[in-house]
Amino acid sequence: MTTMSDPFSAMLDALPAGLHDTLQRRFDRHEGILRERLQRLYGHLPGHDAWYAALLAEVGRLMAARPAALQALDATRERQPDWFCAPAMLGYSAYVDRFGGDLRGVAARIPHLRELGVTYLHLLPFLKPRTGESDGGFAVASFDDVDPRLGTMDDLEDLAARLRAAGISLCSDLILNHVADDHPWAAGARAGDARLRGFFHVLPERDQADAYERTLGQVFPEAAPGNFTFDAEMGGWVWTTFYPFQWDLNYANPALFAAVALALLRLANRGIEVFRLDSTAFLWKRLGTDCMNQPEAHTLLQALRALVAIAAPGVLLKAEAIVPTRALPAYFGTADAPECHLAYHSTLMTAGWAALAEQDARLVRAVVDGTPALPPHTSWLTYVRCHDDIGWKHLLPEAGDIGRLAAVADFYNGARGFADGVAFQGSLATNGTAASLCGLRHGDPEAAVRRVLLLHALALAFGGLPMLYMGDELGMVNDHGYLLDPARAHDSRWVQRAAFPTDAAAGPIYHGLRRLIALRSRHPDLAAGVPCTALETSDPALLALARGTRFLGLFNFSDRAVAAPGGHVLRPWECVWLDRESGEPLI
Repeated sequence: MTTMSDPFSAMLDALPAGLHDTLQRRFDRHEGILRERLQRLYGHLPGHDAWYAALLAEVGRLMAARPAALQALDATRERQPDWFCAPAMLGYSAYVDRFGGDLRGVAARIPHLRELGVTYLHLLPFLKPRTGESDGGFAVASFDDVDPRLGTMDDLEDLAARLRAAGISLCSDLILNHVADDHPWAAGARAGDARLRGFFHVLPERDQADAYERTLGQVFPEAAPGNFTFDAEMGGWVWTTFYPFQWDLNYANPALFAAVALALLRLANRGIEVFRLDSTAFLWKRLGTDCMNQPEAHTLLQALRALVAIAAPGVLLKAEAIVPTRALPAYFGTADAPECHLAYHSTLMTAGWAALAEQDARLVRAVVDGTPALPPHTSWLTYVRCHDDIGWKHLLPEAGDIGRLAAVADFYNGARGFADGVAFQGSLATNGTAASLCGLRHGDPEAAVRRVLLLHALALAFGGLPMLYMGDELGMVNDHGYLLDPARAHDSRWVQRAAFPTDAAAGPIYHGLRRLIALRSRHPDLAAGVPCTALETSDPALLALARGTRFLGLFNFSDRAVAAPGGHVLRPWECVWLDRESGEPLI
């Protein structure tokens, strides 16, 4: 029987002597969780102990190959595990081709990012995508190659180094749930490789697929109905939650887990400092359930976190789990069994937009009241918009009425009011840039600017790592040119993915955001983890957020002036940040 020391020896043999003490310390701290979680998932399978030792040997080799600059970063961040919770942290999300043309072009944008105060850059999928339609790059054909249109792996390493020198951490998507149907794993499975076939869920009979379908939801019911796709070469129905060309991965197979984990560590050695773990809620399948948020999905993430803590502790993991507020805390794990460092607070984002439409802040208060305290060394990721749609149904627990959310969706999808949005997958999802949804081209432009700043002020003040979406700082509006492209016309999310202007001009939104970002960076009460409380107000349109001992944020979600505590009167759609002791605006 394998002893506890065997996996350690397998790693130690791969490392130079100078890393032995480092490995010993990290191994002692994290290997117990790793071993127990993987035993829980795979210990019943034959050869588990040998597989585990082989996995750690591979991890040891990647740890040995980690560049010296990244090893130094690991050491620094181990000493300060809450480094990403500081109030000066600011994220930015962009597509490589839309933002800079290619990876070298993104490097040329670093001065713009630094001027904004960005410390974290999430570049949406830039790895080699599927040939043809690829869901905006989320159908990945290789974890080890960059999309040739965007550059090379050398370009990626150079960009990561330039960003790091500028104090900006590079974030990459790691699509955990699926790969493209032309990924080498899928190609090998189609060619008859039994080992690679085991990387996927393949059901020989349609009635087997139907048994799962009875309790499964549908992500894209209009564009890609159903969850299974028949593939003649595979001789059965392949599980395809998102699109037919994205094959779900089978995490009940330990070889698949190892392959994905090692791919992550290889990318980390290229300079990726943060991984957005895409589709984390879908990783484990169980008949008779919706196959979301299963306990094993959390066990997988805990194992992945432990591996990263051993081999590359300077790296952050971010959960892309767009689920109701009550389901979010599980993706942080616990102090004894951590999972992700970051998680999107999607319901806060959605509630902010709903408050604008209803001119009533009570949904935001409900979300704030329902948000649990963060575990140590974790942070929400707060945001106003992203590359994806606003899915209104995730706010149902707080709203209590689907009809209410349908009315909000109608408002933003152009039925009435100031918003200029585009429906997505029916009526309960919306697309559009922040400026367009706030009515920059409808009615009073000054009111639209105040709405944009109001929502960003909420994301900046709530508590977490706030994220800006490419172009929102410039007030970029919807781009309907996607309708002329047959490859994109079916997906209205492209309306908010316009190319970043080469002659970007700073306007009132930019200057307003810069002021808020600078204010935030100076006030410790706005660090992630400082408690956030929604105070009672006499007007339903007024939101009052207290943070720590000194911060008070007042937000008017209506088109009328509102009296606020301390004798302040807020203009329509206005936000002010105050010192709670003096009642004066923050400076």
